[in-house]
Amino acid sequence: MVVRPLLRAVIMGPPGSGKGTVSSRIVTHFALKHLSSGDLLRDNLQRRTEVGVIAKTYINQGQLIPDDVMTRLMLNELKNLHRYHWLLDGFPRTVPQAEALDETCQIDTVINLDVPFETIKQRLTARWIHPGSGRVYNLEFNPPKDVGLDDITREPLVQRDDDKPETVTKRLKAYEAQTKPVLDYYRKRRILESFSGTETNKIWPMVHAFLQTKLPEVSQQEAAPHR
Repeated sequence: MVVRPLLRAVIMGPPGSGKGTVSSRIVTHFALKHLSSGDLLRDNLQRRTEVGVIAKTYINQGQLIPDDVMTRLMLNELKNLHRYHWLLDGFPRTVPQAEALDETCQIDTVINLDVPFETIKQRLTARWIHPGSGRVYNLEFNPPKDVGLDDITREPLVQRDDDKPETVTKRLKAYEAQTKPVLDYYRKRRILESFSGTETNKIWPMVHAFLQTKLPEVSQQEAAPHR
């Protein structure tokens, strides 16, 4: 029996690219640990850990959390995952973070979801919600029966600030400016694997096929504890 080396992978993609959906499918199909920087940060903030308290001081001031704080947060958690295949989500976001990660472990592959910004803008700006219930509508594939009104209460729907066209454009430009150097960094190391498309359900089979060459596939029941 051939024992495969442990996989060290990163997934990248702009907000609205389907990264959350693809990550959850990877966890369902493959035996690995999924480590999201956002989830880990929220957990540390809630538990008021030392690094969580430090991060909160920057958040309260409306500042970005410095590279060294995010790196410390992630690397501390990775110490507990040394016996597992793992997938990092949301980290590294900058070249200094990528370099710090390299000093600790060797990344094998970086999965990049390459979705056109225009597609993402259409996807996100089509989302409207009913504030009272939290019901979510999408004008493209799950529209309300009557434009602008909740199906059940008939109350007006609203668009979150994050989903307004000008905000989406700003977020996408910020993502591109921040992460392009990171993509270039991994491209030069020849470990960047980009998967292009406009629909998650068409990108996923390509990602799935690629990971089948890297990881053992498991049943859904076996995969559940790895969430």
